Amino acid sequence: MKRLLIIAILAFAASVEAFAALNVTSLRVNRLDSPCGVDPCGRLSLSWMLSSDRPNTVQTAYEIEVKSEGLSLWKSGKVLSDSCLDIPCPVGMQSGVQYDWYLRVWDNFGRSSARAHGRWLTGLEAAEWKASWLEAPADGRAVYFRRGISIDRKIRRATAFISAKGIYQAAINDVKIGDDLLTPGWTAYDKRIQYQAYDVTPLLVRGHNEIRAEVSQGWYSGGLNWGKASKRFRYGRQVAFLMQLKLEYSDGSSEILYTDKSWEQSYGPVQFANIYDGQTTDFNVPFRWNGVSDVKVLEPSTLAASVSEPVRRREALRPLRLIKTPAGESVIDFGQNLTGWERVRLSGHKGDTVRIFHAEILDNDGNFYTANLRDAKATSTIVLSGGEDVFEPVHTFYGFRYIRVEGLKDGIDLSRFEAVPISSSFDDCGSFECSDSLINRLQHNILWSFRDNFVDVPTDCPQRDERLGWTGDAQVFFRTATFLGRVENFFRKWLRDLSLDQRADGGVPRVIPDTHPRSNNHVGATGWADCATLIPWQHYMAYGDLSILEDQYPSMKAWVDYCIRQAEPNGWLRNTALERHYGDWLFYSKKNDPDGQSAVTSKALIAQAFFAESARIVARAARLTGREDDANHYDEVYGKVVQAFRNEYVTPSGRLMSDTQTAYVLALHFNLVPDSLRQAAVGYLVENIHRYNDHITTGFLGTPYICQVLTDNGRPDVAYTLLMQDSCPSWIYPALHGATTIWERWDSLSPDGTIIGGMNSFNHYSFGAIGDWLYRSALGIRETRPGYRTVEINPHAGGGITSMKGGKVTPYGLVQVEWTADKNGVINALCVTVPAGTSACIHFQGRSHDVGSGTYHYGSLSKMGD
Repeated sequence: MKRLLIIAILAFAASVEAFAALNVTSLRVNRLDSPCGVDPCGRLSLSWMLSSDRPNTVQTAYEIEVKSEGLSLWKSGKVLSDSCLDIPCPVGMQSGVQYDWYLRVWDNFGRSSARAHGRWLTGLEAAEWKASWLEAPADGRAVYFRRGISIDRKIRRATAFISAKGIYQAAINDVKIGDDLLTPGWTAYDKRIQYQAYDVTPLLVRGHNEIRAEVSQGWYSGGLNWGKASKRFRYGRQVAFLMQLKLEYSDGSSEILYTDKSWEQSYGPVQFANIYDGQTTDFNVPFRWNGVSDVKVLEPSTLAASVSEPVRRREALRPLRLIKTPAGESVIDFGQNLTGWERVRLSGHKGDTVRIFHAEILDNDGNFYTANLRDAKATSTIVLSGGEDVFEPVHTFYGFRYIRVEGLKDGIDLSRFEAVPISSSFDDCGSFECSDSLINRLQHNILWSFRDNFVDVPTDCPQRDERLGWTGDAQVFFRTATFLGRVENFFRKWLRDLSLDQRADGGVPRVIPDTHPRSNNHVGATGWADCATLIPWQHYMAYGDLSILEDQYPSMKAWVDYCIRQAEPNGWLRNTALERHYGDWLFYSKKNDPDGQSAVTSKALIAQAFFAESARIVARAARLTGREDDANHYDEVYGKVVQAFRNEYVTPSGRLMSDTQTAYVLALHFNLVPDSLRQAAVGYLVENIHRYNDHITTGFLGTPYICQVLTDNGRPDVAYTLLMQDSCPSWIYPALHGATTIWERWDSLSPDGTIIGGMNSFNHYSFGAIGDWLYRSALGIRETRPGYRTVEINPHAGGGITSMKGGKVTPYGLVQVEWTADKNGVINALCVTVPAGTSACIHFQGRSHDVGSGTYHYGSLSKMGD
């Protein structure tokens, strides 16, 4: 009997272990974690990741159940499938309802997972909006709105749906609704404005409650673009607030409250707020409540549910030191260039005024430097109440490492200051570390510039009078971004606005959202406008969701058709529109250049190259989405464009008409050089690099691809030579000169400390596109099927780097690589982790190994981590 009991216990323990060894994680709805405000009329998809302690694990089946209020609405049954990404969910959704979903999966070992749980909350259908816009003039001050409500029953659930023309913060009973910042975000406001949904049940009490909101101009009416203030009213000359509150009571009844004439408005402490110029708060200004001055009927068709992660705070930074500059200024150094604002606790006499200025850098003499902000004032102004005032300017943001403080009569107490970084709150998904501290610093700088400029839209820079969604910057950095953060929905939102702001003739504006809607000179720049094709295609490869190509195909096609209309029948792109192009922006150039060392690449060559790549992508997208006639048409266009490139720009020896690094890189990367001349062109590229004493000379359009082209064509040694170069122009040069983010220019700061005047950002991610190569080639992680369903692990060593480790969270889970190498750049040990549900081809010392999921070791493991 005892023996039978022991056997039963062991069998039970074994079954528990087997059951626990297979898990599902990262349950997502429309690629978001437990989202609020899912469009009830939109596409609904479910995703998850598989986790297993056994190698070669593959999902063989799944089962999904969807419930609401405990009632089962849909069961998939056991579906035999290995798919776990973007599974369509055919549930007829209602507005403002919470749905729960339950998932179980089976694997190829016969195991089943525990039942996992996720949820989502729907937004509102257009017909269910009853709220009106509460409007007020946009005169710089924040406008406050309020309403009191009385509740006499127990609340089961309360859901708030909120939007604004401007930036809003809303609270119930003085508790902020949600953690989101800069809401409702920046979109093509004249075509769509986002709203957010929040579960506010915990904020409401029986009895009296007060809803209050403050709304500032934000991107809507506070001023965009650089230059004259007269250009700055892009969307409207007012601010507005919109809210609808759905109350569901435990007795089964419900009611809806919304913005209307019953609300009150006032001005208050925030006396000025502007994206570029900063915020002024006077803690002595009282509220004087009156009826709302203007109520405007809502057009529900302009409202859109949010589809991407909101902007939120990251971990605050403490001051590094207090500096007294040669000019006698009191300056606080936070040690890191960042995007965000300060949070301060201030005490002083009632009416005292404190001013806080923001800067990225100190000049050559050690003084506070703000010339590169151009017309942006970037100043916080605080009028003290006489008690302790807590100031955090949430209606603006700054790009800064240093703040200069004026007006504190009792001196500066560093313990009362913090710097608060902000960014869109998608998950981090990459890690990277190697044996070289300067390359680690470069990676640190890339990561910070990425976060600092992904603030609801992919901005170019966070500090000056610009901060716009430049399409070229986003295009060149997109693949690097996918290694650093889960930007899947971030770019879905932005690409939607690109489609909406795209001109009727297919021309793509230079910034999205478009701030120059009436200017034809801001449309169709090569390499910038091509983001309409390159980003959707790369998005598909990174995340494996074909719907991005379905959604963006009309935009992609329209852009290539725009190019076709600029071309001759033989595919040669006419030069009539070259004045609109930026060319290889910020390439290496030399002042007083009598012998022509500046690396000027023909704009016409660049335009032809990107035309070819965009046509190729549209042909592939058409075929994948079932548009076979389109696919054949654009294949033909692509062939003509490539041949026109070869006829016009490639010599019989394989040299290019523009003998520059960028010309060779684009021609090789986009496969525009005939195979018979490919190695000759690679030789000319290497020769050019040596001619510049092993320095990079590319600008925005050539930089993302140069090391990849060299590696893919047998010269990783030259790629590492460029990477490790420490004099200007190079990636390491800024790190050696104190950079904590990526510079806009190769030479933003000269070796003697002189700052280049004019357009000069010290937080500009574009040249950080080398990050893609660090992950793809140095670490060696490259997808071979969309979404990393299959991967190739082919690391490359060099540059004296003896070890490297890192990874990327793919849609299926974490791919991780670690290697060590000898002084000759030969990798002698390799460890690879492949996530469940995927497979990999691992290259090590000339041999290939096809493997399933699991962790694999090659070479001398004792050397790993040395």
